[in-house]
Amino acid sequence: MSQQKETTIYDIARQLNISAATVSRGLKDHPVINKATRKKIQDLAKQLGYRSNTFASNLRKKSTSTIGVIVPRLSSYFMSNVLAGMEHIASTEGYNLIISQSLETLQKEIANADTMFTNRVDGLLVSLSYETENLDHFEPFIRKGIPLIFFDRIKEHSKCMGIIIDNYQSAYEATKHLLDQGYRRIMHIGGNTVSRVYAERLRGYRQALADQKIALDPKLVITKNMSEDAGVEAAEHILKMKHRPDAVFSANDACAVYCMRTLKKAGIKIPEEIGFVGFNNDPMSKVVEPNLTTINYPGYAMGEAAATQLINHLNGITNLTSTNIIILRSELIIRESSRKKKAKS
Repeated sequence: MSQQKETTIYDIARQLNISAATVSRGLKDHPVINKATRKKIQDLAKQLGYRSNTFASNLRKKSTSTIGVIVPRLSSYFMSNVLAGMEHIASTEGYNLIISQSLETLQKEIANADTMFTNRVDGLLVSLSYETENLDHFEPFIRKGIPLIFFDRIKEHSKCMGIIIDNYQSAYEATKHLLDQGYRRIMHIGGNTVSRVYAERLRGYRQALADQKIALDPKLVITKNMSEDAGVEAAEHILKMKHRPDAVFSANDACAVYCMRTLKKAGIKIPEEIGFVGFNNDPMSKVVEPNLTTINYPGYAMGEAAATQLINHLNGITNLTSTNIIILRSELIIRESSRKKKAKS
C-alpha cells in the first residue's frame, strides 16, 4: 500500500487561495486573522488530515516541551502516586511527560537515558534502579546543561538536585516504636545498600537498637529485592531459624505483607509472636489482617515537588545547583500489626 503524502500548509493555502503565512497564523488561532478565515483554515486542515510539524518547530524553539521520567517500576503504588503528582504540575505548565521504567536493571536504565537524550527532552526526572552504582550514563545531560533531578532513590551530584524523605529518621522511628512495644529481637528486611534509600533505612534501624543498648545481630539483617516473592522467602527463612525474631521492620510494605501472610499460614500469631512494621503506606497495608503499621510516604507531593523544581529551573525562576537536597516529611502510622502493648482505657 502506497503511503499518502503528508498535507502541508501550502496545500491548505492553495485550496483557499490565501498565503501560507495566513494559514500558519490561522492554525495558531492568531487574532490578526479574522474569525471566519480562521474557521475555514482549521476546518480544511482537519478535513485534509493536516498535522503540524512539531519536530521542526521544536528545533527552532530549542525546546520540546517534554520532560523525561525514568522510574524503577510502573507497577508500584508509590510510584504511580509520584507520576500523578508530576503529571498534574507538568500539564498545568504546558509540558508533556515521557515515562519509562528501568525494571530495576542498570542496562535498561542506561537505554532509557539514551532514548530520553535522543528525543531531546527539556529535562529529566529519575528514580534510580536497584543496580545503579554511578551516574556515568547521565553525563550527556549534565554536559549539555539539561536539568536533571533525582527523586526517592538518589545519588548526590553537584549539578543535580535530589528530593527524598528522611529515610534514616523514618526507619529510626519505626524501629523505636517496635522497641517501645516491648519487642527486642527485631529483624530488618532491606534492599541493596548501594541505594541510599536502603542504606539510610538500615542506618536508622541500627541506631535505634544502639540507643537501647541492644547489640546488632547480623543474622537479623537480610537483604532482598523487596518484591512480594522476597517477602515469602523472608518468612520461610524465619520459620527455619532456631532463634526467631519477635518483630520485623521491612523496608517496604509489599515485602512486609507477604512475609506476614506466609507466617500466619504457618500458625504464627501477629502481633503476639511477631510484630510488623512496613514502609510506604501502600493500600495493601490497610487490607491485610492485622492492618500493617507503616511509614506514610508522600508520593504525590514528591512528584509535584520534582516537576515544580524542574519547570521553575527551565523557566529561569530557580537554579537547581543552589539547593542540592530537598527533604519531604513522612510519618509513622501505627496499626494493629505492631501493637503488642494494648492501649490503657
